Amino acid sequence: MYGAIGILVVLLVAWLVSEKKREVRYIPILITLGVQLALAAILLRVPIVSEALASLNAVVGAITHSTREGTSFVFDYIGGGALPFELTTEDPPFIFAFQLLPQVLVFAVLVALLWYWRVLPMVIKGFAWLLQRSLKIGGAVGCAAAASIFVGMVESPMVIRAHLRSITRSEFFVVITCGMSTVAGSIMVLYVTIIGGVVQDALGHIVTASLLNVLGGILVARIMIPDDTVTDSGDVEDAFGYQSAFDAITRGTFDGGRIVVNIVAMLIVLISLVALINYMIGIVPAGDAPLSLERMAGWFFQPLAWCMGVPWPDAASAGKLMGIKLIINELAAYQQLGQLGLDMQARSNLILTYSLCGFTNLGSVGILIGGVNALVPERRDDLLALAPRTLLSGTLVAFLTGSIVGLVSVGLDLQPVAT
Repeated sequence: MYGAIGILVVLLVAWLVSEKKREVRYIPILITLGVQLALAAILLRVPIVSEALASLNAVVGAITHSTREGTSFVFDYIGGGALPFELTTEDPPFIFAFQLLPQVLVFAVLVALLWYWRVLPMVIKGFAWLLQRSLKIGGAVGCAAAASIFVGMVESPMVIRAHLRSITRSEFFVVITCGMSTVAGSIMVLYVTIIGGVVQDALGHIVTASLLNVLGGILVARIMIPDDTVTDSGDVEDAFGYQSAFDAITRGTFDGGRIVVNIVAMLIVLISLVALINYMIGIVPAGDAPLSLERMAGWFFQPLAWCMGVPWPDAASAGKLMGIKLIINELAAYQQLGQLGLDMQARSNLILTYSLCGFTNLGSVGILIGGVNALVPERRDDLLALAPRTLLSGTLVAFLTGSIVGLVSVGLDLQPVAT
């Protein structure tokens, strides 16, 4: 059955690499999996809920329109303003750095304002309470896991900074796995803009993916490093300390600028390094096309993509995208999905939208180690030992979420995006 094989594969791999196989508690694992399946079914199959999520795309439209006003003022036609010349092609030029990345700045400021106005902390507390009651996790871990839906992998541990020293090794692994398995709210709008041409109601799906990935992060981490100990204390700290709305706007702009610079730098460096490696290994005979990291990743992930429910004709492309996410980052993978998805089935595009959602990649491990070590240097040994393992745990979470969506979406009338 679509997706069911993928779920079993993820659970088996997580168990095989578990530190203490005999201590894995199967009832909480099954409860967490059941909650994931139920949540996915509600969000994808209940019309009133799916329509509510679809309405979120109006937010993307508003941010895109508003951002274009700012970029066209600063960058003129290369930022989306009126062209001073006649086009020789059907479509106007689209420059990623000047027309798409600025949306991150605007959304980062909105996130900062929502934090200052106490909207986000209240929402995080609500999600944390639900996680504590349904999955029996500690308050501190619940707060960090809930925060990872809205903020980055370094910022989510910040909301429980005072408790990072006292939580158990297993709970610490849950926190960093959830951080690596989700995406920051400030860049969700970026992904939506990129894949909006191949997936309908993209923002609703990205938000749903982050929700499911939090649950998946808890499930996989509990299998890989099991521990019954629960740290009950936990509350949302004022991790950013905005003094006023203007301070939130100013610092949100600065933080968004750092994110944009980091995105640009990481894309340039990682894509260039991959191209260099591909150039060196391209001399190896490999059929009708040069050997490349993307092709190798596609071969490895192709059967796993099929296990998630991706139809076999699309499995090679899906495997390639999963490899790009792991080797470079999810942004590069979503960019490729925006192109390859035009030739794939709507079902494949939906599953990939979920399975590509997450920060799990090689570069993120370095960012995680540097950021969390600054927060809690006392846990440096645990961090150095566990952070590299999030490459596996985060990848398993992505496959688990993709498999769940592959299973739950059976029978849905999935239509390609109208062009």
